[in-house]
Amino acid sequence: MDVTNASQRRIWPMAVAVGLIGSYFVVELLVGFAVNSLALIADAGHMLTDVVALVMGLIALLLARHGKATDTRTFGWHRAEVFTAVANAVLLIGVAGFVLYEAIERIGSDPQVPGLTLIVVALVGLAVNVLVMFLLRADSQESIAVRGAYLEVLADAVGSVGVLIAGIVALTTGWGYADIIVAVGIALWVVPRALRLAIDALRILNQQAPTHVDVDQVRRELSEIPSVTDVHDLHVWSLTTGMDVATVHLGSDRPNAEVLPAAQAVLSRHGLGHATVQIDPADDQHRCSEDLNW
Repeated sequence: MDVTNASQRRIWPMAVAVGLIGSYFVVELLVGFAVNSLALIADAGHMLTDVVALVMGLIALLLARHGKATDTRTFGWHRAEVFTAVANAVLLIGVAGFVLYEAIERIGSDPQVPGLTLIVVALVGLAVNVLVMFLLRADSQESIAVRGAYLEVLADAVGSVGVLIAGIVALTTGWGYADIIVAVGIALWVVPRALRLAIDALRILNQQAPTHVDVDQVRRELSEIPSVTDVHDLHVWSLTTGMDVATVHLGSDRPNAEVLPAAQAVLSRHGLGHATVQIDPADDQHRCSEDLNW
């Protein structure tokens, strides 16, 4: 995906999602404190991270679309999405840690929670989460910022199901510990997904080759071009989700007009349409490789 396409991701679903999730967060948090339900408070905490994630993601998308490239930011603000994903992961892990701490503190307290209240709030929350997931799903594969927000909402949907179960148990049996168990389950379910998001974002920040690009295969196909005698200094990385870039030096004694089209065709087949190819004369390759040490 090129710079133009990367800046044209849909913004309106994120804006609608902010309004829906933000409104429900206030309701759930107030009810959670009113009835002393850790499961509701835990779910509201995840809702808060949703709001923050959605707002940050929305800002990142707006920056990517409207932020201008300058001499100091030659790629513009496209990588703002990646920083947003890291922040989302940190928020998720932080909320999970808080919920686990609160759960430990409440052991032995024989919590009493109104099951019917939990059921009603959980059903409303589940409906809101499913609607927001539907809005974000299409864009979650194209933007790591949207993916982070989508994972937040998915975690909340699971949390709403958990709160619903806790409400049913509390209503039918009076066993209040179901509230704590559900809260802990939500926290433990969220952590590995937050770590996966953080790892994906850090791979981009570390400029590692994207997992879907076989760099060795790219190198082999470039070396098989008839007029190419050497392939060196091949670098492949992601600027942001859906925008992979590459640079490569090719040794050849043929004119650039003969080599470049074949090289660009190889790179395009691997999703590397945004690439810089330098053709080095055959007698100049040794000097080029000595000058570069990365």
